[in-house]
Amino acid sequence: MRKVILQEWISLDGYAEDRNGTTDFFSSPKYAEGSDDDLLAFMEGIDTILLGANTYKLFLGYWPDVDPETELIANRLNTTQKLVFSKSLDTAPWGKWEACQVIKTDPVDTVRRLKQQEGKNIVMWGSLSIAQALINAGLVDDIQVRVVPVLIKAGRPLFEPSQNDEQELELIESKSYPTGITLLRYAPK
Repeated sequence: MRKVILQEWISLDGYAEDRNGTTDFFSSPKYAEGSDDDLLAFMEGIDTILLGANTYKLFLGYWPDVDPETELIANRLNTTQKLVFSKSLDTAPWGKWEACQVIKTDPVDTVRRLKQQEGKNIVMWGSLSIAQALINAGLVDDIQVRVVPVLIKAGRPLFEPSQNDEQELELIESKSYPTGITLLRYAPK
């Protein structure tokens, strides 16, 4: 069975978006040092990227135009199948690359079906509402957070309070980078 891997960047105080709804707190290129090599290796094990409409729009403004000769992640990201969950988008072009597939149905049902199909693993980036729904439905097999050494003190947390019971996680890996970023990987127990 394919795994669903959630990858998010968060502030030290647990926010995935700042108070303005942006991710500017981790957009500095300095945070890529060392982390990008690991991300490139990680991408060899995936064949599907899940995005919400807002994350799609954010990525669209950058990744399709990046020179794959200078940014190796761009080539891998641009050539990997992308599914965009959106009720408002009808199409999701990706520059000169193959367009993303727009999914208008329930993300939980769609991901449940995707997990049963043959293929490599699936990664979810950004898209907090969808990520939270997948976590609450028990569909996320691997939670990977890159903790940025900054306190933003307000914004949108990765893990919002819910009516669900407490969920125990098992630490799979922790790794620190010279930039102060820490990668934490957890699997549900």
